[in-house]
Amino acid sequence: MSEYIGALDLGTTSNRFIIFDRRGRIVGESQKEHAQIFPQAGWVEHDPMEIWHNTGEVIRRALAKTGLTGNDIVAIGITNQRETTVMWDKRTGRPYMNAIVWQCTRTDEICRNLAKEGGQDRFRAKTGLPVATYFSGPKVRWILENVETARYGTETGDALFGTIETWIIWWLTGGPDGGAHVTDVTNASRTLLMDLHTLAWDEKICKTLKIPAQILPGIVPSIDSDTWGTTRKDGPLGAEVPVCGALGDQQAALVGQACFEVGEAKNTYGTGCFLLLNTGEEAVSSRHGMLTTVAYQMRGEKPIYCLEGSIAIAGALVQWLRDNLGFIRHAAEIEPLARTVEDNGGAYIVPAFSGLFAPYWRSDARGVIVGLTRFINRNHIARAALEAVAYQTLDVVEAMQKDSSVPLSSLRVDGGMVANELLMQFQADILGVQVVRPKITETTALGAASAAALASGFVSGWDELKSNWAMDKTWQPQMASGQRAKGIAGWKKAVERTLNWIE
Repeated sequence: MSEYIGALDLGTTSNRFIIFDRRGRIVGESQKEHAQIFPQAGWVEHDPMEIWHNTGEVIRRALAKTGLTGNDIVAIGITNQRETTVMWDKRTGRPYMNAIVWQCTRTDEICRNLAKEGGQDRFRAKTGLPVATYFSGPKVRWILENVETARYGTETGDALFGTIETWIIWWLTGGPDGGAHVTDVTNASRTLLMDLHTLAWDEKICKTLKIPAQILPGIVPSIDSDTWGTTRKDGPLGAEVPVCGALGDQQAALVGQACFEVGEAKNTYGTGCFLLLNTGEEAVSSRHGMLTTVAYQMRGEKPIYCLEGSIAIAGALVQWLRDNLGFIRHAAEIEPLARTVEDNGGAYIVPAFSGLFAPYWRSDARGVIVGLTRFINRNHIARAALEAVAYQTLDVVEAMQKDSSVPLSSLRVDGGMVANELLMQFQADILGVQVVRPKITETTALGAASAAALASGFVSGWDELKSNWAMDKTWQPQMASGQRAKGIAGWKKAVERTLNWIE
C-alpha cells in the first residue's frame, strides 16, 4: 500500500523533491540549485529546461536515497516561485526564451505606461494587485513585444504561457504528448490577469495587456480531487502518480503552517520575505500597500483569501554580501559576525535592489547603506543586513494591521533564515510580539504535500493537518521600548533615502 506523499518545491534558487509520511514527517529529500542569469542590471532569468531536468534529477535521487519507487507515492503536490513567467512551443516543449523571474524589473516601462493611463491601482478592484513589475501579466506582454518566435507561435496557436508550476505540471503529465496546461488559483491570482471574485481570466485586462486568451492555462483549484493527470511511466517517477495539488510558495507555507483560521499569519524568510494573513472567505481590499490574493481553494468549496506583504530581498541580501562583495564565504557566517556587536552602530541597509515592494511599491527606489562612520566595521554591516529583514517585516505588519484591524498576537515563521536565532530574537523585539518556529521548518513543501494529501484522501481533513503541526521554539520581545522606537525611526529615515533614485 502506498504510504507517502511527494512534494516538488520549485524555488527561486533550487528545486527540491521531499517525501512525507502520513504525519507530515520528512522521509527523504533531494535538492539541486539552478543558475541565476543576469543579462543586465535589474534583469533576472532562469533556464526553464534546466528547471525541468533538475526536477527529474531530484525526484530520482530522493527515491533512490529512501529505497522507494514511484509506486510508493500516493500523489504529488507542487509549490513554486510565483510570478516567474515561461512561454513555450507546445509542439516541441522548447521555451521561446529564458523564464523571466519575479524579481526582474524589465517591465518597468510597460508598468509605468499602464499606470499613466489609469493609475497604479487601475486593476486592483478586480485583481487585488497594483500595477508592478512583480507580476506575470506585464512579463507576458514584454515577451510578445520583444521575442519574434513567441509572437509567431501565438499567431499560429502553438504558444503556451505558464508560471513555473504550469510548466512542470505540463511536462510531468506528458509535455508535447498531451500534458495538462493548468494553473492553480493561487498562482493565477498573481498574474494581474485573474478576477479574484470570479476566479476567471478577466477579458478586459487581457485585452488591455494585449494577451490572447488561447495562450492562457486553465484555472483549477489548488486542492483538486479530479487531478490534472498522472505522471508518465517513462518519467522520473517511473509510475503513474496523480498530480492533484498546487500552491504558490507563500500560500503553501500558509497551509504548511496550518494557518486555517481567520487572523492567523505566517512569515517566510527565503530569497524574499512574505507575510500572509488569513482573511477567510472575504477578499479584503488593501488601502495600505498590501496585496489581496487567494490563499487556497479546495474543489467544490469557496476560496480562502489572504492579505500579503511581499518583500523582494531578504536572504538574497546575505547572498549579495557573499557573492557580489565577497564579504563572507558561507551564508551561515553572517550570524556569528553580527553577534560580535551589540547593535548596528547606527548603520542601516535598505536592500531596494529592484525597487521597494510592500508596502511602498516604488520601482524608482534603489538600495542604500546609510549612517556610515569610521566606527562601523564588517560586523556592524552583518548585523544591519539581518536587521533589514526584520525592519522590512515590521513595515508590512504595520500596514497589514491598518487594513485588517486585527492585532498581531504572534507570528509563525519558516524558511531558511529562521535558523538564524539572532534574527528571530530581533524580529520579536521589533514587532513586540512572540515569534514561533515550527518543528518542521520546510513548511512550503509541507503545504504542497498537504494539498495533495487532502485532494487524494490520504489525510482525513484539515483537523488532521492541524494535529501534525508542532512548535519548536519561541522568542519573546526583550528590547526596551525607547531602544525599539529609536531603531525604527532610523530605519524609516533610511527608507526615505532610497526613493526617487531612478528617474
